[in-house]
Amino acid sequence: MSNVEQMEAELRKLSQTELRQIREWLDDVMEDNLEFTPEFEESIRQAEQDMAEGKSARVREPEGS
Repeated sequence: MSNVEQMEAELRKLSQTELRQIREWLDDVMEDNLEFTPEFEESIRQAEQDMAEGKSARVREPEGS
């Protein structure tokens, strides 16, 4: 059994609250590893412009909520 398979098996045992905490942590880890590329900078500028124009941000919701 691979490490990923072991982790998947353990994750299946967690509550929805615990899974959300893991998801937030993973999002933070992945965000910390992002490269600040021109494309990423442009996406930030676009989001700021959208907010200034009153457009609502896209919010990712967990499935089933």
